[in-house]
Amino acid sequence: MAATMKKTVELFYDVVSPYTWFAFEVLCRYQDRWNINLQLKPVFLGGIRKGADNPPPDLVSNRGLYLRKELKLLAKYFHVPLVEPQNTAEMMFVKGTLKTQRFITAVDIMDSTKTEELSRQMWHRNWSRDEDVTEPASLKESGKRAGLSDAQISRGLEDMQSSEVKARLKQFTDEALNHGAFGSPTIIAHTSDGPVMLFGSDRFPILAQVLDEKWEGTVPGESKL
Repeated sequence: MAATMKKTVELFYDVVSPYTWFAFEVLCRYQDRWNINLQLKPVFLGGIRKGADNPPPDLVSNRGLYLRKELKLLAKYFHVPLVEPQNTAEMMFVKGTLKTQRFITAVDIMDSTKTEELSRQMWHRNWSRDEDVTEPASLKESGKRAGLSDAQISRGLEDMQSSEVKARLKQFTDEALNHGAFGSPTIIAHTSDGPVMLFGSDRFPILAQVLDEKWEGTVPGESKL
């Protein structure tokens, strides 16, 4: 019997987004269970927001207050060790993650098998341990935790300034915008009827329906939610 063909699912993401961490972990948990070809595509969220004319949600004060309360509930629901940083605004809007996304992109070009764990380590730093994700020492530490060799880390730090890496990050950002993206996470499921875009970390029952798969909760095989 011929092997079942894998369905391609793309995740366009920026580690500045806590909601994207939830979506990222769920997709990683399901990639084998659903037999999907999960393609991780780092983007620059600032570029997507600008291209889609979408202001940050915290600019609406009541919404910002609500989101902070919601994150605590969602962290428990998704089984993700998220702890909000002391100065979220500085982390997201002053420091940003452009350098971070370039480093992830550089590593992705060099060795895509390290992309998943490197991205996860970045989220652990900025959305769990309240640590920097922009300075060379921070990128180096994340690389070590993700299993990169010293040579790979050095090359990643050098390549992140290259035109190739900058072009790749812009390419993925533009791809997301061309799909209709306006934020992160943007999920694209490729079906026989064409690509289907879903936004956010709360669309997984719909994604399961699109892929003709079974939704088993945020932690398949364990969660009853």
